[in-house]
Amino acid sequence: MWLYLAVLVGLYYLLRWYRERQVVSNLRDKYVFITGCDSGFGNQLARQLDLRGLRVLAACLTEKGAEQLKDRTSDRLQTVILDVTKTESIAAATQWVKERTGDRGLWGLVNNAGIAVPVAPNEWLTKQDFMKILNVNLLGVIEVTLSLLPLVRKARGRVVNVSSVMGRVCLFGGGYCISKYGVEAFSDSLRRELSHFGVKVAIIEPGFFKTTVTSTKVHSQEFQEAWDRASPEIKEIYGEKYLASCMKSIKLLKKSYTEDLSLVTDCMEHALTACHPRTRYSAGWDAKLFYLPMSYMPAFLVDAMIDWRSPKPAKVVLWSWSVSPSHGMERTWKK
Repeated sequence: MWLYLAVLVGLYYLLRWYRERQVVSNLRDKYVFITGCDSGFGNQLARQLDLRGLRVLAACLTEKGAEQLKDRTSDRLQTVILDVTKTESIAAATQWVKERTGDRGLWGLVNNAGIAVPVAPNEWLTKQDFMKILNVNLLGVIEVTLSLLPLVRKARGRVVNVSSVMGRVCLFGGGYCISKYGVEAFSDSLRRELSHFGVKVAIIEPGFFKTTVTSTKVHSQEFQEAWDRASPEIKEIYGEKYLASCMKSIKLLKKSYTEDLSLVTDCMEHALTACHPRTRYSAGWDAKLFYLPMSYMPAFLVDAMIDWRSPKPAKVVLWSWSVSPSHGMERTWKK
């Protein structure tokens, strides 16, 4: 029995390997639009696809970022300035893409632009803090996609949305995890709707990589500013020791960042160029071996794992685990 099972599993992976090695034809005639190309994943993907011969349309937030990218790529690559939080900027970029793609349509749309701060306990933050992230990471992705969808449908192309392992497991407060959960949901619904038109949608779920988005200096600064704006009551509840512990954890997190961005951009490239792309790509060993398995664990176990590693507020209410005949494992609060 086990031999037959092993043979079936082996055949499954052999078939998947064969399917995933098949590449789309005429790549040099295909246009790919990428957001967030000033640095990080977007910048490397733009250079990577340019080397492969695709016609890259790279959207940057700044003129400086656009000029630096053009200096490192061929004449095929073209850049445009895009702020995904502004409707007029998206409309202008959409018209710019239409003029360049013509009747061919847009083969690939990569929604990569994103920010991560401020990250802090939710009650330290304001609605504006949440909206700052949601406007870029979620609402920006939605508006850019809806604007360019007719061009993607014309080419029967691909939509590649950059989510995160934090779209699977929420480890901290603020708008980042919320935005990535939203990207997951938007991508799932979009994939099912567009399958009727020959358009494929893929989700990239990176672990922790060293980019400007994960800069510990920026995270520490934003965390401190959120604390400074917090009310006296919040500061009393959490305490200065909690702040110091969190700041230390942010600095230590830097050591776990993966520096090889190609682990992510290779997934993006495969999603754009393979005849049979995957629905989801987990990039990085931390994503594959830790966060992805964690997302399938029971909630009480995930809560315990996160709580064990997290700093504790000054006014914490102690609790312990108990076994209930009706509810199984549950937390009980100590008086």
